[in-house]
Amino acid sequence: MRTVPSRTPSRRGVLTAAASVALAVTVGLALPQSAGAAESAPIGFGAGTTGGGSASAVTVSTLDAFKSAVTGSSAKVVKVNGLISLSGQVDIGANTTVLGVGSSSGFTGGGLRLKNVSNVVVRNLNLSKAVGTDSITVQASTKVWIDHNTLSSDRDHGKDYYDGLVDVSHGSDYVTVSWNVFKDHYKGSLVGHSDNNASEDTGHLRVTYHHNYFDNVNSRIPSLRFGTGHFYDNYVVGAETAVHSRMGAQMLVENNVFRSTKVAVTTNRDSKVDGYANLTGNDLGGATTEISQVGTFTKAPYSYTAEPASSVVTSVTSGAGTGKL
Repeated sequence: MRTVPSRTPSRRGVLTAAASVALAVTVGLALPQSAGAAESAPIGFGAGTTGGGSASAVTVSTLDAFKSAVTGSSAKVVKVNGLISLSGQVDIGANTTVLGVGSSSGFTGGGLRLKNVSNVVVRNLNLSKAVGTDSITVQASTKVWIDHNTLSSDRDHGKDYYDGLVDVSHGSDYVTVSWNVFKDHYKGSLVGHSDNNASEDTGHLRVTYHHNYFDNVNSRIPSLRFGTGHFYDNYVVGAETAVHSRMGAQMLVENNVFRSTKVAVTTNRDSKVDGYANLTGNDLGGATTEISQVGTFTKAPYSYTAEPASSVVTSVTSGAGTGKL
């Protein structure tokens, strides 16, 4: 017999927050995660990424100051205050945390590149309309955490006018992409840039996506070649083709919600070789799936708690994006 705790009314006659949590736990209800802001470290393949750690923070508000602050491999925390215009990409050094101040700081017109570096954190930035390049590029880099950012462009131009929002390639590894908003874009997130790059990518490209909100993103949510992807507790709205596993990639697609989406998961499009996918606990919302091969990746090799699909929309819409840390 389950015992429900007594209801302790607040002054307005409703349960206090503590009593509500106790009641839900006692009767076995699923609770949405609390905006994800409490995560002080990455969950998933990017676990252990610390960036600049406890280094003293430097606050910048101009492009020149930012470029200077993020160079080198010493531990550093760089806070971006305001919206900075740039063209092309700025290279980020190893052992770096880049953190936006408030809800509206970041970059427009260009993006950030992590190339041949390790241990980088990018959080709480607005990254918009990166023309001719990705908003965030990760190349030949390891231990990366991309968290609580808002990445966008528009869909007024053709699909090739902008490139990706977050692209991971050239044997990069151990990456977590969490609590971000991806919106108004064609090609969301590409992992593995070419069908012909097996020698560099095989055994690498391990990426976790969790609690991201993909709103009006047409495809590549994500598109993964060769690697291993865990896609859980994400909310996808308005996609043509969302998760795409190809070139032998292994995808575990768990407890996600899809709305107004044509194909939620595919393993057999636009590639020389099909990929693999395992699906569990998803709310497809009428979307179809195209699964030619069920894979062997059925359990992630790290500790995590996947909330049920029934609470994902509440958690993600309230917690993803900037201004939540």
